[in-house]
Amino acid sequence: MKSYKAAGYLRLSNEDGDKIESDSILSQKQIVKNFVENCDDIELIGFYVDDGYTGTNFQRPQFRKMIEDLESGKCNCVVVKDLSRFGRDYIGVGSYLEKYFPLNDIRFISINDGYDTCNSNESDEFMVPIKNLFNAQYSKDISKKVKSAFNAKRQKGEFVGAFAGYGYKKDPKDKHKLVIDEAAAIVVRRIFSMYISGMGKIAIAGVLNQEGIPCPTEYKKLQGLNYRNANRLEYTHYWTYSTIHRILQNEMYIGNMVQGRNVRKTVRGKAKKQNESDWITINGTHEAIIDESVWMTTQELLKRRTRQLNFDSQIGLFSGFIFCGDCQRAFAKIRRRGKIYYVCGSYKRYSKVICSSHEVCEDLLETLILKKINEELKKIDESEIPDVSTSKIKVDKTPYQIRLEKLYRMKRALYEDYKEGVLNKDEYFSFKEDYQKEETMIQGQLNAINQEMEADSEKNEWIDHLKAYRRLDKLDRETLACILDSIVVYENEDEKRIEIKLKYSL
Repeated sequence: MKSYKAAGYLRLSNEDGDKIESDSILSQKQIVKNFVENCDDIELIGFYVDDGYTGTNFQRPQFRKMIEDLESGKCNCVVVKDLSRFGRDYIGVGSYLEKYFPLNDIRFISINDGYDTCNSNESDEFMVPIKNLFNAQYSKDISKKVKSAFNAKRQKGEFVGAFAGYGYKKDPKDKHKLVIDEAAAIVVRRIFSMYISGMGKIAIAGVLNQEGIPCPTEYKKLQGLNYRNANRLEYTHYWTYSTIHRILQNEMYIGNMVQGRNVRKTVRGKAKKQNESDWITINGTHEAIIDESVWMTTQELLKRRTRQLNFDSQIGLFSGFIFCGDCQRAFAKIRRRGKIYYVCGSYKRYSKVICSSHEVCEDLLETLILKKINEELKKIDESEIPDVSTSKIKVDKTPYQIRLEKLYRMKRALYEDYKEGVLNKDEYFSFKEDYQKEETMIQGQLNAINQEMEADSEKNEWIDHLKAYRRLDKLDRETLACILDSIVVYENEDEKRIEIKLKYSL
């Protein structure tokens, strides 16, 4: 009689609806143990446990380890409590049971299903695929129910995320509500304040890093949360341009719940970013960290900034900055002989029928731009530059903001009076029109002030950024976003001419 060395495989996942006590890891382990003890031809060599892993795919650490041990000859038998513990993917389970295990002479036993490849019959061959199909469909059904439940909570403004956004924490009494985390909220308010005062995003990140304030990811870790930011590079344990930019755009800080930004379309699929129109936004679900007037001012300033660059995508160093001087189309990045080049977008799309290539190497561009920037650095080093960390234009906007806040409250009270019958329809619209006119005038005045501060602070941001260096030896997208306006490349039969325009120069 052939003897077998068995691997006991155990799996549990709430995502698959595996919540009943009989599916617990302890219960599975005991069932497998009891079964093997009654088999003279099977020796249990150990357990492979994937606790918290879905059965809808086979990218599970202990499952992969078990396969490695099967292939190395350490074991030649797999024992599970039932087929659903092995997996809930109909095609995947079928592939292992019908192809992989038979080809590699591996015995497979599913205890509760009464299935053993050493003693299988025609009835088993018919029933096992049906059970696998049922397990797969069960997982899909659970997934749909979970999605539906989450969506219903989102529509009601209930928080369904694993981690609260920076500045908030889950209410200890109700995990679907957010309450302010004052330690982080202080930093959030400061970020908005610094931005409105004229500081750029890079400068703000620099101040926070210099003061040793933990970035959102590190802050969560300090709170003991097992948090991982999928958008963050492994080595960026600090504040960045993109982190500041996301905070300044997040409606959460004015009390609005925005969810559904990323949605998983299928059970096994990855979450994909949704169009903003598909996001679920519910206003007034929690206490605001930022006043509405501060928020409105910030958004107006953001709109007036030079285009925001996407640092997450695999774009070239100069993409979005470089243009053809002859047809005005943006250049496209190409890779040739291990180097990056830029060519006219018209040429790349339509060949030389429309325009010539204007090809220029990224290394050459970096050399030319570094030379130009370092010339400006030398001017700064040789000149007495006053402290320009904030805008030189000093305007007290507090009275305007206080009045705007009061107008917002008055408008809300006005509507309540109208609903309660204190005011009739004509009175309501008359008062509302008066308030709206005053609000428009005040906001117009604030916008005018902000425009002046913005024009002044953009140059300040540029000088602030350069003052941090004595010499630049390498460029990155964030530095270019702060300093570079555009690169224009002209081409004729004799030579190629490259014009580099900085946002400001001394």
